Amino acid sequence: MKFKKMIYAWISKKFMGGCSNYNSLEVRRSCRSKEQARDKFKQGNIPHAQGLIFFNPFRAIRFAKQHGFPLVIKPNVSGFSRGSHFPIRNYKELWKAIFFAKCWWPFTVVEQFLEGNNYRVVVANGEIVSVLQRYAPSVKGDGILTIRELMQKENAIREEMKLYPVIYPLKESAQTQSFLAKQGLDFDFVPAAEQRITLFYRISLAPGGVVEVINKQLLPEANNQLFKQVLTLFDANILGIDVILEKGIEYDYRQQKCIFLEVNSRPYLKMHAYPRYGKAEDLSEYFSQLDALEIKQSDTF
Repeated sequence: MKFKKMIYAWISKKFMGGCSNYNSLEVRRSCRSKEQARDKFKQGNIPHAQGLIFFNPFRAIRFAKQHGFPLVIKPNVSGFSRGSHFPIRNYKELWKAIFFAKCWWPFTVVEQFLEGNNYRVVVANGEIVSVLQRYAPSVKGDGILTIRELMQKENAIREEMKLYPVIYPLKESAQTQSFLAKQGLDFDFVPAAEQRITLFYRISLAPGGVVEVINKQLLPEANNQLFKQVLTLFDANILGIDVILEKGIEYDYRQQKCIFLEVNSRPYLKMHAYPRYGKAEDLSEYFSQLDALEIKQSDTF
């Protein structure tokens, strides 16, 4: 227990800078692992992926044989998609993903993977605060510029928009080079006009992913109620809810495939002020309400 406490404290100090802290220690503890979230989702009849927590890799192999591909592998405790690998389409990719995820945390999650639209929905005090659609790092071709030149152009736009350092630049890294190579591409390839080239699989900020502000007024009432239900289920003041919807968040979740991934009890709110697409919202009113709350053991991890 003492060792786990030290690990959690290290993660908080090293990786949770800029994250909110509006939930009690009890709530934060209930949200730390993917397993806890999935148990709560099941309890509340919230749509979620079939999955399991494993230490022995052969349990994940048996899961793949039972449920098929694509799958996602991720550490049971992590944040910012660190250590996550998806979509996994075969056993070779599965073994590799298991190895790298366990470098982050010994207990690992395998889940069914839904290819669709990825969102972060922040709910606080019974209200939908903000909705972001999240995108993996990518560039869009014009039939003239190489991938390298398109990356440089995109980075210049991000710098002009003053998105750094919250949003990161696209990098000509070995990681990106390897991902392009899997697609039969390199930095000198010239994409066709309007051709979208994904530079890395992970939908997070660190490798160059971006976010778009979605008008929360577009959400159907059924979706609004579902997100509020999740907040109540965890008895939280605020949650950043990660969800994938096959058609989109503006459509009733009951009329499409929908998977709730996890909840974040200390959501990274700073990124909501730095969208690549759409206009940043003024969320100060919500933050003022949260600042006025008395949070139990807010400084205790």
